[in-house]
Amino acid sequence: MTHKRIEFRRIQYLRGPNIWTYRPVLEALVDIGELEDFPSNKIPGFYERLSAWLPSLIEHRCSYEERGGFLRRVQEGTWPGHILEHVTLELQNLAGMPGGFGKAREVSERGVYKVVVRAWNEHVTRAALQHGRDLVMAAIEDRPFDVAACIEHLKDLVDTHCLGPSTACIVDAADDRDIPAIRLTDGNLVQLGYGCRQRRIWTAETDRTSAIAESISRDKDLTKTLLQSCGLPVPEGQLVDSPEAAWEAAQDIGLPVVVKPDDGNHGRGVFLNLNTRDEVEAAYRVASEEGSNVIVERYIPGIEHRLLVVGSKVVAAARGEIAQVVGDGKHTIRELIDLQINADPRRGSSEEHPLNFIGLDSAALLEIRRQGFAPEDVPAEGKVVVIQRIGNLAIDCTDEVHPDTARAVVLAARVVGLDIAGVDLVAQDISRPLEAQGGAIVEVNAGPGLLMHLKPAEGKPRPVGQAIVELLFPDGDSGRIPVVGITGARGKTVTARLLTHFLNLTGQYIGLACSDGIFLNRRQVETGAQTAKVQWEAARRVLMNRQVQAAVIENGAEAILQDGLAYDRCQVGIVLNSAPMADLSRHYIETPEQIYNVLRTQVDVVLAGGAAVLNAADPLVADMARLSDGEVIFFARDGELPVLREHCVQGGRAVFIREGQLVLAQEGHETSFLDMASLVLPVEDGITESLLAAVAAAWALGLGTDVIRAGLETFPAIA
Repeated sequence: MTHKRIEFRRIQYLRGPNIWTYRPVLEALVDIGELEDFPSNKIPGFYERLSAWLPSLIEHRCSYEERGGFLRRVQEGTWPGHILEHVTLELQNLAGMPGGFGKAREVSERGVYKVVVRAWNEHVTRAALQHGRDLVMAAIEDRPFDVAACIEHLKDLVDTHCLGPSTACIVDAADDRDIPAIRLTDGNLVQLGYGCRQRRIWTAETDRTSAIAESISRDKDLTKTLLQSCGLPVPEGQLVDSPEAAWEAAQDIGLPVVVKPDDGNHGRGVFLNLNTRDEVEAAYRVASEEGSNVIVERYIPGIEHRLLVVGSKVVAAARGEIAQVVGDGKHTIRELIDLQINADPRRGSSEEHPLNFIGLDSAALLEIRRQGFAPEDVPAEGKVVVIQRIGNLAIDCTDEVHPDTARAVVLAARVVGLDIAGVDLVAQDISRPLEAQGGAIVEVNAGPGLLMHLKPAEGKPRPVGQAIVELLFPDGDSGRIPVVGITGARGKTVTARLLTHFLNLTGQYIGLACSDGIFLNRRQVETGAQTAKVQWEAARRVLMNRQVQAAVIENGAEAILQDGLAYDRCQVGIVLNSAPMADLSRHYIETPEQIYNVLRTQVDVVLAGGAAVLNAADPLVADMARLSDGEVIFFARDGELPVLREHCVQGGRAVFIREGQLVLAQEGHETSFLDMASLVLPVEDGITESLLAAVAAAWALGLGTDVIRAGLETFPAIA
């Protein structure tokens, strides 16, 4: 069967809500050619090879809605497009991106399918799709396939391209609150919310994390001075510039001491409980390689702790543990590190691991030498050898923190000026006040890692992302501005320009992205956005602008099919009409039902507190009323249309024309507020549709009739 192939004709990334789902997906146009005549049950050994390579496919329920449902379909006979969908999703799952949406649908051309899979990240999903095709073909042709290498490659892509765990937990918490997110770079810079209501995060830093405070936190000596001035317990210390000066400082402070870089991080180059000149001077040499300055300070006996402060609260705390090996009389210390420490599943090189691998760096070598050993020595059975004393924060102790200690670390964060801080302290017992046990605050860190609180080795995970989102968006704030989306076969640009004119009269800073270009606060900043890609990017630019108080966005059918919507939800969604529709045959959109599925995307994303503005005179559009999570406002030239009249009888709102008057109807009450003959606008079918839709949308947004009337009367002259 080597002559039979699965070929990709086109792969496109739908970056926002689309005809398939609310989330970004990859849509592949797949040609299976002659394989259309060879479902899986007609390929000898296919089921056995597929299930052996990916046994976890047993969890895919498929149309049978039961465990093993998909593999049952494979046994009974299904086609490569459907199999490719499930294999791609499972490869992503095995790479650490669990769950997901998938569809495989045949188009009007025989043997051609649209295969759609959830795309958390475009790079990862494209690779998973390609690997999935290769795996399915290998199973068809009875060739070997290296599943382990495939998964490893995808994991590397996840590490490279996806958000880190600290940023991801904040974005996920925002999503749980229905707060939109836009990734601004390939890194961890993310916008939460739209327009003027947005906030920005970069891992555990926010747009209100002071640069001055961050600089202070990096200067450990300055930080201690500020904390001490506010009465907080800190260890006495001195900056030094040579091994000899380090020993002099140690003698002044009193042994034992700690030697560490003044601006280091992650515990690198930090040495504890030093008691001799050789130890202090050797520690200085290592610490000086990790930072620009070295500090010697009094050693505080106790256990390392990290407390996470968000705003005015301690929301999580972790306790450290010493990394050590126990001799067995057989293996060297170097071997024991790998056998007893690095074999711990909590340790790894990726951001998903709460603890790092431990190597024999200069700090570890010095620690081992202090105990009289070398890396190749074989400790006696039962002999404990300490490898690393700090940097192993993995045990949750949030519920144990004494209230006085919590107040002290919150004050420490405030003194430095950080809105989010990781405060390091040393204490024998975190459930007792610090000063009562001789404990002290040793560091205040900006941009603290969150993984230790999300995946502690012991204890329960803490909702730190939720706490940060609550800090950024208190009291249920959604971070949203009013967004109006407009789609249809014709009249979109006129509707968008007219509605934007209404909104401009309110004095707000309005952003508009339409076929004429981008407009910000009445000023055109970019001309024409004719292609679908340009339309999507123009809309995103409006939503990213920190001055925009409301946004109006035009969405052509081509843009929806090629990129999806640029926003996740909207306050008002307008569908003007369904015909005549431009040729969409390249997307295999050919029937009224398929056009309906494209245009309904705009209605599907209307917020529960928003409104769908629909053309009552277009049966296909009027039928979308049942899809709206929010209110429905109908518009039409003819106020006597049965669907419109029934809607008004049921208490709904409508905009129409009666006897030359523009009428707003609500709950049986009608308000005639404008003589259409007084307008300079040409009274044509297309223009009138746009006018009525814009009026209905303005009404949905709470604009009064005076503003709408003024907008209609001045639109030609100003636009």
